[in-house]
Amino acid sequence: MQSKKSEILVGLFVLIALAAIVFLCLKVADIKSFGNHPTYKVTASFTNVGGLKVNSPVKIGGVVVGRIVDIMLDKKTYTPRVTLAIFSQYDNIPDNSSLSILTAGLLGEQFLALNVGFYDPDMGITFLKDGERIEDTKPAIILEDLIGQFLYSSGDPNRSNRASSVSGNNEKSSTTP
Repeated sequence: MQSKKSEILVGLFVLIALAAIVFLCLKVADIKSFGNHPTYKVTASFTNVGGLKVNSPVKIGGVVVGRIVDIMLDKKTYTPRVTLAIFSQYDNIPDNSSLSILTAGLLGEQFLALNVGFYDPDMGITFLKDGERIEDTKPAIILEDLIGQFLYSSGDPNRSNRASSVSGNNEKSSTTP
């Protein structure tokens, strides 16, 4: 009788452990729900997508409004083309909006920031529709390139002269009248 009770407890413990592992896997994968949201697809081309990945979020002001569904190389221009699935509830985004690749924190995941333009039907600006393309894009900032530019510019001899003239320590200034 005692062994039967311990077997049941071990089995229960294993089931709870498996449920916890499944929960953690879903949490890490950032799966919000198993349901499908109705979406419409929009494309955009970038010169560099950096570490952007499929299923990365598309955000407006920090609010997730869609996901990246495909990243591929355009066969004609050899530039990365990103396909976004925007949730249908956000169907009033002007077609002159822009996209920027940003990073969550210093070393966080990359995501697409959708910067909303303005709506003016008199100027021919309408809302984004399924299959349309966002023209105004800003590529990912590569941290290594940024550090390289900083190091390269810090070795510029004119930089120290500019800094000393701004601070008032210019060697060429004289105190004689």
